[in-house]
Amino acid sequence: MTQEPTAHEPTRPDPGWPGWIDLASPRPDEARTFYSELFGWYSYTLNVPDYGDYTMFTLGDVQGPEVAGMQSLADDAQPPSWTCYFKVESLQETVDTVRALGGRELIPPTDYAGIGSMALCMDTEGVDFGVATPGAAIEFGIVNQPFSMCWAELACRDVQEARRFYGGVFGWKAVDRDYYGSVYTNWKIGDWSVGGMVSMDDRWPPHYPPHWIPYFWVEDCDAVAARATELGGQVRIQPADIQPGRYAMMTDPTGARLAIITPRVVDGPGLSLGSP
Repeated sequence: MTQEPTAHEPTRPDPGWPGWIDLASPRPDEARTFYSELFGWYSYTLNVPDYGDYTMFTLGDVQGPEVAGMQSLADDAQPPSWTCYFKVESLQETVDTVRALGGRELIPPTDYAGIGSMALCMDTEGVDFGVATPGAAIEFGIVNQPFSMCWAELACRDVQEARRFYGGVFGWKAVDRDYYGSVYTNWKIGDWSVGGMVSMDDRWPPHYPPHWIPYFWVEDCDAVAARATELGGQVRIQPADIQPGRYAMMTDPTGARLAIITPRVVDGPGLSLGSP
């Protein structure tokens, strides 16, 4: 049974925090059904001038706050994926910094009427990520409440290079923690963690690409993972307990990666994932 989203005071991201996610899907209708059934999301379609149709997912009902977006995959040769966007104060200055630090600009700063202004970039290891400023219509996506994104995690092979690059782009401080015998890096702004990083060591398949993956807050990790399987998704890491809560990793029916987590503690502007 699909859980109905719980009403919470909307939380808007600050600069440097992950604040919007966008799914590029080869089968948007199938993806729409999957996420609506899994998270209780509603959706509507915007027609963006010079861009085309863009699906907005909302919490609660069609009038609820926007939580994510979806577009049709433009190139069938590209894999379906979620793109994590980070809020910035100046798109152009951020993109200039990305290039200066060795990254690439894939899509220049572009205004998508009402949605916001966004740019798509690539880090020095070939990982896509976005930067964005909010639009007048939606202010920006909702984060850190049930059935919305609550964490973004980078899996990469060169963690020292990632520390240099993302520290320079967003001003993040990298703080390492010992998680069950492995090193896990928290990206921090001030006293709060805004995301994480895991090293792709020899336990990962050698050809598995580095990537950002969004985590979604759910109220029962096991039930949602089971429901994802019923809906055609594949659970890649079965529900397990970690320090911040109980989590699982999966792919949706088209192959896009995502993670879910039931947080152990809700604390401050984020979850225990984002605590000092």
